[in-house]
Amino acid sequence: MSTYPCINIHLDTITQNTQHMVSACQAQGVSPAGVTKLACATPDVGQAILNGGIQLLADSRIRNLKKIRHLDAQTLLLRLPALSEISEVIKYADISLNSEMATLDALSAEAVKQHKTHQVILMHDLGDLREGGFYEEETLSLARKAVALPGIELVGLGSNLACYGGVEPTSDNQNQLIALARQIESTFSITLKYISGASSAGLPLMFSGKLPQGINQLRLGASLLMGIGLNDDPIPDTRQDTFDLTAEIVEIKVKPSVPTSSTALDAFGNKPDFIDRGLRKRAICAVGKQDVDISQISPKDPNIIVIGGSSDHLILDINDCEPDYQIGSLVDFNLSYGGVLQCMTSEYIAKRFI
Repeated sequence: MSTYPCINIHLDTITQNTQHMVSACQAQGVSPAGVTKLACATPDVGQAILNGGIQLLADSRIRNLKKIRHLDAQTLLLRLPALSEISEVIKYADISLNSEMATLDALSAEAVKQHKTHQVILMHDLGDLREGGFYEEETLSLARKAVALPGIELVGLGSNLACYGGVEPTSDNQNQLIALARQIESTFSITLKYISGASSAGLPLMFSGKLPQGINQLRLGASLLMGIGLNDDPIPDTRQDTFDLTAEIVEIKVKPSVPTSSTALDAFGNKPDFIDRGLRKRAICAVGKQDVDISQISPKDPNIIVIGGSSDHLILDINDCEPDYQIGSLVDFNLSYGGVLQCMTSEYIAKRFI
């Protein structure tokens, strides 16, 4: 793979963010899980999170958990297990989130086959309308099933918020989760290890001191890896410059701002609009929409204007820039959460650990 474009991953910054979040969570009686999916569970990033004091690594994909299984940590599968992957779930995940009877049956049978005890956290839907039973009776029935199955240990109750339906974690919905957890404990004479209230979206509630006692786990990814929480707002005392993108200039020309007789759609089926700025110095970088949505990147040089791009080309206006950009010069970009995710997923973007 070529050196550029590359995403630069600042591991020490991730560790520092993690240390801060662990400290803040512990003060509220919360033990966070470290979610690695933004970084595709790259082992270096997983270790950076562990170095910050987290002991449980979580991801939505078994393929990713497999990458980090050798690290000294427990593993949690965030996405509900698919029946087609049950064998690998038991092999690579210590814990999984669950909401279906049939899946629990399959996990039980495979756990017995592999001579393991698999831990499960049941998911309850508090109104965001993603995974989990919507009615308490559903979740109680699921708990009854989990308690009875061999090879399965019911260790927690969780909920997902602010992902699909935009329902924000509140004291009220978190207390609902706690009440249901206590009902499960009382009904089945067990003690749940985890009451997993939310993702990083639950941090504003925690920082305001309104996270109810009893919520003892938050599943944190963006807050550790990018220092952001609900609505992508920066979290105090964390850094957001953990990832950035570097691309190489392959052409510099002075050209008009508006194409000649533009009548066709662009390569992505859109009718482009252009601002006529006259003749301008333009640069093309060797990165494109196949690598990252260019609306998710912003040049660190404030005088660069992103004009547009195609699958493989990023077109920049560098007319007003003070640096004397040349062929082969490197341009650095800040990345949004979506931009980081796309760059980490793209096989065409090199990963550089700093």
